[in-house]
Amino acid sequence: MCNIWKIPPSVPDLPLEEWTNLLSSDLLADVRELDITGGEPFLRDDLVSLIQGICKLKKTRLKRLRSVAITTNGVLTDRVLDMVAKMLEPMSAEGLELIVVCALDAANDKHNRIRRYEGAWSSVNQCIEGLIELRTRHPNLIIGLKTTVLPGNVGELDHIAEYARNRDLFTIISPAIVTSGRYLNAEGTARLGLTPADRERLARFYESAGLRWSYHAQRLVGYLRTGRMKKPCSCGFNYFFVRSTGEVHLCPLVGETVGNVSVTPIAALFRSPEARRIRRQIGKLQQCTRCTEPGLERYSLPFEGFAYLRTLLCLGPRSFIELHRHLGLDKYV
Repeated sequence: MCNIWKIPPSVPDLPLEEWTNLLSSDLLADVRELDITGGEPFLRDDLVSLIQGICKLKKTRLKRLRSVAITTNGVLTDRVLDMVAKMLEPMSAEGLELIVVCALDAANDKHNRIRRYEGAWSSVNQCIEGLIELRTRHPNLIIGLKTTVLPGNVGELDHIAEYARNRDLFTIISPAIVTSGRYLNAEGTARLGLTPADRERLARFYESAGLRWSYHAQRLVGYLRTGRMKKPCSCGFNYFFVRSTGEVHLCPLVGETVGNVSVTPIAALFRSPEARRIRRQIGKLQQCTRCTEPGLERYSLPFEGFAYLRTLLCLGPRSFIELHRHLGLDKYV
């Protein structure tokens, strides 16, 4: 789905000290959650050091931080489990949750075919089981699955949902996103797009699966049947994405950047005329009408008061509280 592997090796990632400098900015004093995505974050030898640096900043700069989420494909099972074990103690001491999200395309050998990597399913399954064992000793470890819906796995979603329920894992199941922004896959429309029959099958899955990520599922049903996404978004206000090179995107789906943190402090970039121009477009862009990124509405809901109130009225108190906790919003609101 994602083409960031095509970024040439000659393009440098930001070194550890630049990431900690970024996180030391006064602009981020109110940040509640950090997400470390990939590629594969556990390839970085300094990932544990980054987490240790974040734990130190929790005492001084990131006082309101509640959780750090890291995505992995689970292929490097032993390395992932070793590094996660080293992260949990210092994070627990600072009152931080570690959310590990494993990418899962199918709960069987079809995962190998989609990943084009023999043994990928066995590795990620072992990784998940190892994380579950760690969770018995570290209650600050939260484990989930992220499934990108592709033409090759539309029929696998019920099995994935059952696999997650049996192991008390949260699920994020969402269609592939085509964008020149975060995923660098603008040419992938034909390859990643779903047929009308697949779209209807997916809509029925969201209607019947009893997914705890219910708000996202409801928005997706509407999108799959109308071709237009309707949901709140606060990109550029309480969320932004920084590529490994330091380029800052106020919205991960918009190709435009507002600059690079290795050149300009994040506070200056965030308050620049270019940032203001992009913010005025949020919700009005063509990308917004087909945005299926689940995290963006999650970050937006508590800040879009009327949208959240409508959700309470539609779901009722008990289901609303369950959704609120499943999204992790009880840490913030």
